[in-house]
Amino acid sequence: MTIQIRKPRVVAFTGSTRRPSKSRALAEAIGAGVREQLDADVTTFDVVDAGPGLGAAFTRHQLTPEAAAIVDAIEQADAVIAVSPVYKGSYTGLFKHLFDFVDQNALANKPVVVGATGGGHRHALIVEHQLRPLFGFFSALVVPTAVYASDHEFLDGRVVEPAVLERIEQAGTQLALLLAAQLQAAGARPELPIAHPERLDQPEQRRAVAS
Repeated sequence: MTIQIRKPRVVAFTGSTRRPSKSRALAEAIGAGVREQLDADVTTFDVVDAGPGLGAAFTRHQLTPEAAAIVDAIEQADAVIAVSPVYKGSYTGLFKHLFDFVDQNALANKPVVVGATGGGHRHALIVEHQLRPLFGFFSALVVPTAVYASDHEFLDGRVVEPAVLERIEQAGTQLALLLAAQLQAAGARPELPIAHPERLDQPEQRRAVAS
């Protein structure tokens, strides 16, 4: 009997209300970093995809079909990439509003990368002081490396700052390794299509995922 094994599903969601945006560019770069290590399906959504009805919804059943589809995708994902632009020192209100509709148990033990974009480095700690605690509430497994990128670290809509690119690579690798380890432990994919399987045996990578 042949068992059909699906690819792991990664959903990236950004708090951006427009496209193109630096937040989407950062989320897509992290997603590309995941795909370099693991054969996964990565789907990216922005707040704008939820439509203007998101802010008018007080309960989940009031969500528009577009917004409800994003909530469902996040809940059903094997891993999540969450990136928000910084407004007034915090993640965007609609970004948080959408996660208010995510079931509190849906992200438990799921790997998550958090990231943010802003006008300068004074906003950089949002990833540690606001985004990481948000997903801690959900009991998600937020990877050690968070990614923040300032406006001046982009060129033509892409991250070009070497230090940020290094963190993107680290975060993508950590998410891929953690997700692969979970799937292997569950017996879902006895032979995962990992781009660099030798990295699973490197002590420094195991420490990074476990920390």
